[in-house]
Amino acid sequence: MPVLAESTTDFSKTEVNAALTAEQKRHLLRDMIRIREFETGAYDQYTKKKMGGFLHLYIGQEAVAVGTVSLMGDNDHVITAYRDHGHALAVGMGMDECMAELFGKRTGCSKGKGGSMHFFAPDKNYWGGHGIVGGQTPLGLGLAFGLKYKGLQGCAMCFLGDGAVNQGAYHESLNLAGLWDLPVVYIIENNGYSMGTSQKRSSAFNTCLAERAAGYGIIWDVVRNGSDMYEVREVVGRAVQRAHTESRPTVLEIATYRYEGHSVADAKHNKKSLEEGYRTKDEIEHFRKNFDPIENFSAKLLEEGVATADDIKEMRKAAIAETRTSVAFADASPFPTTDDLFSDIYYEVDHGTPAGRTGRHFFND
Repeated sequence: MPVLAESTTDFSKTEVNAALTAEQKRHLLRDMIRIREFETGAYDQYTKKKMGGFLHLYIGQEAVAVGTVSLMGDNDHVITAYRDHGHALAVGMGMDECMAELFGKRTGCSKGKGGSMHFFAPDKNYWGGHGIVGGQTPLGLGLAFGLKYKGLQGCAMCFLGDGAVNQGAYHESLNLAGLWDLPVVYIIENNGYSMGTSQKRSSAFNTCLAERAAGYGIIWDVVRNGSDMYEVREVVGRAVQRAHTESRPTVLEIATYRYEGHSVADAKHNKKSLEEGYRTKDEIEHFRKNFDPIENFSAKLLEEGVATADDIKEMRKAAIAETRTSVAFADASPFPTTDDLFSDIYYEVDHGTPAGRTGRHFFND
């Protein structure tokens, strides 16, 4: 079973969290609820065959994306893997463009050509959504290199799963990050399973996966309860600050949990016994009961007097309504045409630049 531990420190009192206003705290909860309802709605539409391909849901991990993104400044960037819906909504993408992308419609954020694994919003410093395991890690490094090259105070937050830590591209990226002191924060969302293989069966480690960073001279840290919004913000906040002020990389590992399977096609994730599948219904129920990020943060805000039960009900009601509207929008939107096959391939060609007209895309001569 994945290891999540109850927070023994009251992280609400730390500087980064004590500075939050009541409205900001409610906004964090609202964003988590929006992600949960969007994912629930997407799952429903998938079962109705409104979309095809893979669908990797973020249900259970909401505090990680929302808590991390809440720390972003103007020059901070986010890039992630294929379980990307939560990060997309957290950075401010609209449900309409996201649901339409799942439906494969022209009004989607990637014009219906990317689907579930390829949400993008460059205007929000959100660089996707990447389907190749670990393939986003050198790209996150490149974002950080660009920030340092331009002399901008910012960081690149690069998310990956626990299964991606064994990819060569990730280790090559760590080597350059440590060698060049690049402001990248690698965030391992450790939900305990690489598809259907447990961490203990897939990865060699002493105490945790983040500790591997020490081999590259990189500082590392752990969030032991990824369902605790305050702990996520505290630990990630330190790494972001380090990137901003020292231009130094960090590897973070956040213990979290997904309620649904690797994708909705995963038929072995919720069985009665381990002989039948790779995890049990009882295990999932344990995390729902004790480590649900929305329930836990809701309880904290109620205790703090920041939100009322009616406030939380209204948030859920609004998120459900927004999800239904996005489904209607996606359903009514047109599919791409055959002509769309030849657009959005090369920027230079699409925009008629000299390089695009001559075929010299990368070199002057």
